[in-house]
Amino acid sequence: MAKRAGFRLEPVLRVRRAAEQAAERAAADAAVAAREAERRAEEQAAALATRVPPGSAPAHVFLAAMVASAAAAADVTAARATAQASAEQAGLLRARWTAAAQQTRALEKLRERHLLALRTAELSAEERAVDDLVTARHAGTDTEEREEGQPWRD
Repeated sequence: MAKRAGFRLEPVLRVRRAAEQAAERAAADAAVAAREAERRAEEQAAALATRVPPGSAPAHVFLAAMVASAAAAADVTAARATAQASAEQAGLLRARWTAAAQQTRALEKLRERHLLALRTAELSAEERAVDDLVTARHAGTDTEEREEGQPWRD
């Protein structure tokens, strides 16, 4: 039996699979980071909402409490911006993962077609070999019958 032709793009397929796995891990890590950033932003927003300015306190205490509240509000704004940026980054990495998966799938389809073509060629070769054997036997039987003086049959 003849040696089967290998899929010449197999090394490329292995590289694409590795790239897809790396993109998947990066997307998963980014999704976790985005959820964590969102959780921190919500915690800071909840803490800000519970702040109560001092009712009757000296001016410097009241002023300090207001400055602290303003700083906490700025922190909440920054945390929400960070959460939004993390979510966008996670979306980009998810898109890269999708693109890597599509590239891998395209090569896998080519590999499947290649294997199917090999199987089809093998089956055709086997059919031709069987046909050749039958034809050779039939030709040999006809020759023997003619040599024995028997009429040739269809």
